[in-house]
Amino acid sequence: MKFNETVIAGAFVVEMEPIEDERGYFARAWCHKEFAAHGMCCDFVQSNVSYNNHKNTLRGMHFQREPYQEIKLVRCIKGRIYDVIVDLRTDSETYLQSVGVELKGDGKSALYIPKGVAHGFQTLENDSAVLYMHSEYFVAEAASGLRWDDPKLAIEWPDADTRITSEKDTSWPLLD
Repeated sequence: MKFNETVIAGAFVVEMEPIEDERGYFARAWCHKEFAAHGMCCDFVQSNVSYNNHKNTLRGMHFQREPYQEIKLVRCIKGRIYDVIVDLRTDSETYLQSVGVELKGDGKSALYIPKGVAHGFQTLENDSAVLYMHSEYFVAEAASGLRWDDPKLAIEWPDADTRITSEKDTSWPLLD
């Protein structure tokens, strides 16, 4: 696997290195030993799938508050998404900066998201599915979010005539 650090410290795009032949390919998607060698979380406790019927579905920006902050490993397993993270760590040099990457349904790339970083995505195709691995269990009382369209964050989302969002995701307060 290849580990490519983003501008946000501790966030990586993790790429599989497929071995291909006439049948297709075989590749390692996760390895405790390799993740540990890069100082990354190896103890995931929960895995979830987000299935999205329509292109331009936007989910996020989500995170869990302390003490339930979580590390995520996010992989698109069908369709295509534009995946975005925002650094919420006030002591970080990249505080409130965002990074966006395209993840494709071939599952060959994943985004590793450290604690203290919000996450969201916009689907780029109909019938897109995202697989999440989490280092912490979901705790409803700790769930929080940011507005995906907050001017202070200035996230550069892909163009869309309309976006499909939840009422919850459009009602998070704007940053001061």
